[in-house]
Amino acid sequence: MTNGTGRVHRVGMLVFPGVTMLDVAGSAEVFVEANRYGAHYDIALYSPDGRAVRSSTGVHLAVDGRAADAEHLDTALLPGSEGVATAGLDPSLVAAATSLANSAPRVVSVCTGAFLLATTGMLDGRRATTHWRHAEKLARRHPRVTVEPDSIFVTDGPIATSAGVTAGIDLALALVEDDHDAALSRDVARSLVVFVQRPGGQSQFSAPSRSPIPRNRPLRDVLDAVAADPAGSYSVPELAGAVGVSPRHLTRLFQQELGTTPARHIERIRLEAAQAFLDAGHTVTSAATRSGFGSDENLRRAFVQHFGVPPATYQRRFSRTATVGTDPSGTEPSSTEPT
Repeated sequence: MTNGTGRVHRVGMLVFPGVTMLDVAGSAEVFVEANRYGAHYDIALYSPDGRAVRSSTGVHLAVDGRAADAEHLDTALLPGSEGVATAGLDPSLVAAATSLANSAPRVVSVCTGAFLLATTGMLDGRRATTHWRHAEKLARRHPRVTVEPDSIFVTDGPIATSAGVTAGIDLALALVEDDHDAALSRDVARSLVVFVQRPGGQSQFSAPSRSPIPRNRPLRDVLDAVAADPAGSYSVPELAGAVGVSPRHLTRLFQQELGTTPARHIERIRLEAAQAFLDAGHTVTSAATRSGFGSDENLRRAFVQHFGVPPATYQRRFSRTATVGTDPSGTEPSSTEPT
């Protein structure tokens, strides 16, 4: 569908008891707003049995029919819920997701809707993403899917998946751009006061201390020591000597239990510490010193590499004490940056 053709683009959304309201409303709002700028999206809601459903917020959603009866869709959208990631999926919901997905040439999921989409088999052999909290679980349940846990959204052929909740808005804007052009997508983003393309990946929004707890006592002792004083000096020989093992054995433990090298894992611990310091309102310089990076530039390089944004930008978004509208780096924030 190209801009100006006037052809109606039919979007069918699957809703079900407990569906995350923002997964549905956020994407729908983008499409409706696009209609103000010349698009022609028509949105229909479908449930497994054709009955109204109660969303995660308690709001009841009226529907246009059963998912099995949906026809002539251009895009099928599968939102998520906490339940589809943490509990067994009802066969009727799986059947509805499969039916709706098969009724459209383009299929997208929002947040944990990727679990529904994966059950259809359409993600097999493709790249996908979901909310960072559930990315590892998606990869375990569906090993044929290549999960990209840090992506805001992933497009692989006619299939697209987005990360947690508001990332569905990012994906919907990208779909509008694909259907029309970048100018129309920018108009919609400006009207909704959101990014056209959000900087950085979703790891910047995830919680620190996500590292698994090692089973091996020497390795746990090493990580406890680093976490207690991330600014300390930690060469592999020093760490190995402190816990009474050889440097080679310690390196092997890191690979076996954590799948990485000592240096890389220590950097991850320091990054988590730096995030915590920035969240508490420390300056970038103070966070760099206290977390063991030593300099602003070292911390900036690590942040950009792992999170896609510099520490000052991260702090502007997440610090509990930063002054609203002021960037600690001294750069004026964008007037359209969401809070």
